[in-house]
Amino acid sequence: MPKQHNFDVLIIGTGSAGLMSALQLSDNLNIALIAKDKILKGSSYYAQGGISAVLDVNDNFNTHAQDTLSTAKGLGDKTAIHFMVENAPKAITSLEHSGVKFTKNKEGYHLTTEGGHSHRRVAHVADKTGQSIQINLLKSVKEKSNITLFKNYIAVDLLIKSHGCYGAYILNKNTCQIENFISHKTIITTGGASKVYLYTSNPDTSTGDGIAMAYRAKCVITNMEFTQFHPTCLYHPHAKSFLITEALRGEGGKLVLPNGKAFMHEFDSREELAPRDIVARAIDAQIKAHGLDCVYLDISFKNKDWIKQHFPTIYKKCQSFGIDITIEPIPVVPAAHYTCGGVQTNLYGQTNVDNLYAVGEVAYTGVHGANRMASNSLLECMVFAKSCANHINQQSITLTYKKFSQWDASRAAPSKEKVVVLHLWDEIRRIMWNFVGIVRSNKRLKYAQHRLKQIQAEVNDYYKLYLISSDLIELRNLVQTAQLIVQSAISRTESRGLHYNEDYPQQANQAINTIIKNHDSTHLKLP
Repeated sequence: MPKQHNFDVLIIGTGSAGLMSALQLSDNLNIALIAKDKILKGSSYYAQGGISAVLDVNDNFNTHAQDTLSTAKGLGDKTAIHFMVENAPKAITSLEHSGVKFTKNKEGYHLTTEGGHSHRRVAHVADKTGQSIQINLLKSVKEKSNITLFKNYIAVDLLIKSHGCYGAYILNKNTCQIENFISHKTIITTGGASKVYLYTSNPDTSTGDGIAMAYRAKCVITNMEFTQFHPTCLYHPHAKSFLITEALRGEGGKLVLPNGKAFMHEFDSREELAPRDIVARAIDAQIKAHGLDCVYLDISFKNKDWIKQHFPTIYKKCQSFGIDITIEPIPVVPAAHYTCGGVQTNLYGQTNVDNLYAVGEVAYTGVHGANRMASNSLLECMVFAKSCANHINQQSITLTYKKFSQWDASRAAPSKEKVVVLHLWDEIRRIMWNFVGIVRSNKRLKYAQHRLKQIQAEVNDYYKLYLISSDLIELRNLVQTAQLIVQSAISRTESRGLHYNEDYPQQANQAINTIIKNHDSTHLKLP
């Protein structure tokens, strides 16, 4: 008999948003923290650059907010952005209390600059900020007796009754059984969906699970067309798109062609420090125009010891592939990096479904709009995790739990055709890369929509017939999220921020969010 668990708060996801949410919740609450894989596996862990905050006397909140609004291309929510920016220094302090040791110099914090920022305001831990944050937050979580960690568990669907969320069906990957996690409050912190693309800087866990589950639970989904492609990922057959931090360009790194010629001045006056969408499209244009496999990022003109001190992780990783960044440029290509759209929330992480919250990359708070400014993502996780937790702490928690039937797998058979899952997974990612990538067109988008609809029908049939597995759960979420991206992209008849359609190259006069509401719940496997 599958287990049933009762908790005050269920947190699905163990990235920075999930760990910080758990730590900020009251010690009086009984909390379940769900890790899809190993806990230190998500995108937060691999974030190199840093976390933006006004920490310099020459900087100010209004300037940080204005830089963010400018990057957001008319779709940034002013209230949410000011809320995030004004709470940023407190977020840094909270992280330091958890043991994060930011890089400092004799003046205080060593602050770098990245694309879109008009001041040095990116606090960092060398070039492994995310790793440091994750390790220290996890250490603090493990010290709390009211938090229970569940590793190798993957959520299947949210438990919904009377327009309220009361937990989730979750697959125990160790026993292959689906267990009921009943909760009074549920927080989705599952990260983004960049794994829908063939080339991505994200780990394998970024399959859009939270967005797809929330959509099936009738949450409002906003601006999914805005996928940020990181301009500079290491181009090497064995590198798995290892990220080359934007801070390297912030310290003077130049993008060049194989012959050493720089090109960013042809696209934007800010050159290498232009926002990521501009840099990614510039690189994409050069690759296509010259028939290249990649372009190059050169920091070799800097002192060797300085490079090794400031970018030790990148230096060692490139060196392992035979590339010495102190004497030669780094081969780079763009790769899907960040999902700027997501589950619509307010300043407290609340969705339109009662008792259901979303925090971090899975959420759409409005702070990124049509394009995310560098190093605002970890900041968003910290600020809105605290806000969400504080909101839950102020709610009265009932003593009784809702009742849900156990998952019924009696009519399902073990799958003997796993090759089907692998084939469809690969096809989805290739469709998204080739037809819904950095540069789009109506024809390509329509083809992608048509084929993805067919694939979803195949996945739904497979889902009904066979026992649930981790791969099948991810495939189901992957195709759902891909369809949301395509539907949103087709709806936007302009080019704005991260969305560029060559059939609508101009930006419209009025900035409007793309809103998707799900009115069909027939495919939900809920009592």
